[in-house]
Amino acid sequence: MGPGNIFVTTAKKLVYGDVDIDFPAGPSEVLIIADKTANAEFIAYDMLAQAEHDPNAACALVTTSGDIAGKVNDNILEKIKYMQRSKIIEESLEKYGKIIIADSLSEAVEFTNSYAPEHLIIMTEDPEDVLKDIKNAGSIFLGELTPVAAGDYGSGTNHVLPTSKCARMYSGLSVDSFIKKPTVQRLSKEGVRNLKDVVITLAEHEGLFAHAESFKKRLNDD
Repeated sequence: MGPGNIFVTTAKKLVYGDVDIDFPAGPSEVLIIADKTANAEFIAYDMLAQAEHDPNAACALVTTSGDIAGKVNDNILEKIKYMQRSKIIEESLEKYGKIIIADSLSEAVEFTNSYAPEHLIIMTEDPEDVLKDIKNAGSIFLGELTPVAAGDYGSGTNHVLPTSKCARMYSGLSVDSFIKKPTVQRLSKEGVRNLKDVVITLAEHEGLFAHAESFKKRLNDD
């Protein structure tokens, strides 16, 4: 299924405030981290697959290998001619397709956390080791045998994911997105005594003296 298209997102924005929504999503995006061990043909197909979504889809490769960068570019140029949605792919890649060469995997990870991609594919010799430093991504695909298409159609992860850097703030859609979680507290006499200096000082500093007095009254029972 997924989050819908630009019209669905526009409708969500119009009703937000009257009803809750998950989050605005789209256009779709993928970022791939690759080292010299990666399969350039797999990377090319993953970028082509993402680009066929929409002319505004974004596809980026960040690699530590100039050789891989060149092979991916060559593969894309060769294979795009045979794609059924080649016009959409060409427009997407022309506007938002990038191949970036990083000096190190740590630099690639730093860029990734800043970019906060909707889909992140890690094609390195040890993807789990790279994963440890990833902070911002919607859905993460480890290893060369795990394309985004698996998450879209078969592996069971949610397909409604944050885009446009929103992975810095949101995770993929889940029941938690719509659950209200009220907080509950109950103080004992000891708890009141322990909090008195903090509560009274802050309340009076803000000029909210009735707040402070409401707390002081609880101390009067000691």
